[in-house]
Amino acid sequence: MSIVLKTACLLMASNLFMTFAWYAHLKDMKGKPWLWAVVFSWGVAFFEYLIQVPANRLGDAGGLTLGQLKVLQEVIALAVFIPFAIFYMRDQRTPWSDYLLASGCLLGAAYFMFRSRLGS
Repeated sequence: MSIVLKTACLLMASNLFMTFAWYAHLKDMKGKPWLWAVVFSWGVAFFEYLIQVPANRLGDAGGLTLGQLKVLQEVIALAVFIPFAIFYMRDQRTPWSDYLLASGCLLGAAYFMFRSRLGS
């Protein structure tokens, strides 16, 4: 498995934790004081960092630039966020077309950041 693919898999796992840390309290802890939500989020984010830090170190050691790591993380973040928002949070306010357009923009960003690795 390539370094980029290993890094992407680890970033995907860390983004699952990150997305829950950032947004799940909006659904699951509405009636709780905000401080409880902060403690919950920090607890979940701890596990995100246990995966994210090694992912970025692996990508860096494998020759990915800082910009490539960031754009890769953003593409993965949106890929994780969209199903989370639609299926877990039941967000009906954002149309599919907006998610598709945002995804297209990020894929364009990924192309430009990775085109030297693609041989373009």
